[in-house]
Amino acid sequence: MRKFWLPLLGVLFGLTRLWAGPVEDLVKKAGTAADFPDNGKLVIFDSTRVEVQESGLSFFFTHSLYKILTPAGALDLAVVKYDYDPQTALSEIRKVVIYRKEGSMEVLDMTKVLDYPAPARAIYWGAREKMLAVGRLEPGDAVEVFLFKKGFTYALLEGDDENYIPPMRGNFYDIVPFWTEDPMLEKVYQVSLPADKKLNYKVYNGELVYTEEKNKDQQRFTWTGKSLMPMKTESGMVAKSDVGLKLLLSTSPDWQSKSVWFYGVNEDFGSFTFSPEIKAKVDEILKGALDELDSISRLTHWCGDEIRYSGISMGKGEGYTLHKGDMTFTDRAGVCKDKAGMLITMLRAAGFRSYPAMTMAGSRIDRIVADQFNHCVTIVQRRNGQYQLLDPTWVPFTRELWSSAEQQQNYLMGVPEGADLMETPLSPPEAHYLRIEGNSQILPDGTLMGGFRVTAEGQSDAAIRRIFTGGYKARWKQQLEKELLRISPAAIINMVNYADNTKQDPYNYVAGPILLEFQYTIPGFALVTGKEIIFTSLIASNLFKSAQGQLNFSTNSKEKKFPFRDRCSREVEITETINLPYPCHLTVQPAVQPVSGTICSYSGKYEMTDRKDVIKMNQKIVLGKRVYEPADWTDFRQIVENQNKMAEQKVILAIDKK
Repeated sequence: MRKFWLPLLGVLFGLTRLWAGPVEDLVKKAGTAADFPDNGKLVIFDSTRVEVQESGLSFFFTHSLYKILTPAGALDLAVVKYDYDPQTALSEIRKVVIYRKEGSMEVLDMTKVLDYPAPARAIYWGAREKMLAVGRLEPGDAVEVFLFKKGFTYALLEGDDENYIPPMRGNFYDIVPFWTEDPMLEKVYQVSLPADKKLNYKVYNGELVYTEEKNKDQQRFTWTGKSLMPMKTESGMVAKSDVGLKLLLSTSPDWQSKSVWFYGVNEDFGSFTFSPEIKAKVDEILKGALDELDSISRLTHWCGDEIRYSGISMGKGEGYTLHKGDMTFTDRAGVCKDKAGMLITMLRAAGFRSYPAMTMAGSRIDRIVADQFNHCVTIVQRRNGQYQLLDPTWVPFTRELWSSAEQQQNYLMGVPEGADLMETPLSPPEAHYLRIEGNSQILPDGTLMGGFRVTAEGQSDAAIRRIFTGGYKARWKQQLEKELLRISPAAIINMVNYADNTKQDPYNYVAGPILLEFQYTIPGFALVTGKEIIFTSLIASNLFKSAQGQLNFSTNSKEKKFPFRDRCSREVEITETINLPYPCHLTVQPAVQPVSGTICSYSGKYEMTDRKDVIKMNQKIVLGKRVYEPADWTDFRQIVENQNKMAEQKVILAIDKK
């Protein structure tokens, strides 16, 4: 079939080359560094031609031409690299040609192509790189590259060409970014497939030129983009795939059918069959469980904490087919799908109905059924019939069962009745509170003495608790002291206490929210004269920024073009009562502006008490989402500026006459 297919496409559609004319002429006319002053290299053209068989087996032919603009661009192209997974794709660097600016041409020796294991961390699935050294290049030189791939980029099956047929046999999909890191004069994507396959496609975040050709046996679709410039990024913006020009295409009809298929492929493989040993461990874990939710919580946290995140290739069972529970239970290691599969297996052993779900951590999933997934989670059906999301990968040492860092995120359940694409709900900001409460005294010589308490819940708790769970026990106290010394290097730490509300070890996160207690002395903290007291509240000085993601945003830009994201919704309350050496009245305080939006809000001020020798500071910040629209930036930015003003601007108190 294959020997007949490829020549036939060439005869029907004349696809041997998408660009006419000598390459040297294209290079000369392309432009110079003066035309693209902020870029090291120029993509003159980039073309991908895909030929799809009835089985879904696909052949990708890529042809690109680059022009060097600067020495930095020359370094970028000193080596041609082609990443691939040998389990699912056969990849080749077929030809590389250098066109020197003085007019000579050099065809590189393809026997010099090297094949290396790709750099990896935590996931060792055998990914590799084809690499060919290009050597020294100069501005004005050009490099032409021809690549070939047979296969796809997801899942793992066994056999000869079966290796390269998509797991959802007969179907084809692709995700084609048209956004670019370098200026690109022209990009073309072309796909040819049998006439009886219906192709669903959509261009997002812009427009492309589209053509379509058909006959009784074959059909060809072509999309072209011209004069594509690098996307200007913004601080904290969502993933480029959410806002960049892209093409999605798929022969899969809808997410409902994908859901049913995902359910079936794992049930047929027996991914969630539990052994007597697993059942015995489940019974042990659930001994003394109080109710349905307590049982679910115990199993979720066991899988989160006891299965180490480490992925190695283990044959059939990669990709969409989850490894069997016995394997993960024995190895006590795996990636997200293994941890999710282990939890499903244990929940089923406990009598629950539980299934896998696919999601995309960090970016959006669009309606075209291209496989936009990078993460696997668990769902369990509660007694009320509703499905609950669980994520044993993202909740180790976290008091949640589903990480709220994944709110406003699309997911697809693999359930027998099928399901459509869904979105995880917003998590209330009060579920992720951070409270810092201080009580201090300024002495006549300007010394500040006092203490403060830190309590947190949800993702804020997890951020604070990571000081302990992410470091050596011998350094816990030192890490806590750094928080205070970062604000005031002269601080003397008199006491640091770390516990949860039941006075247990910080690793016992299920016992209650985290609680930290500090006592300190800071010489010379305030300036006390005969007329004034000048200082900035220690508690307002942006302590524990690790739990306040909003403080990582730059406020230099007044507007945003793209949506932006924080780690999680949150509520922050910061209060301090400061005892003064003399009766005073408030003359100057930070010029903050209240924010009273429906999504974000802020209130904050200093206020003298009736006693005149006590001043109170309070701030309350509410951030109601994880992913924000550009219109939300005005309020969000004002909140961050307010907090920074409270942290940096001085309070001036006039001492009342005696």
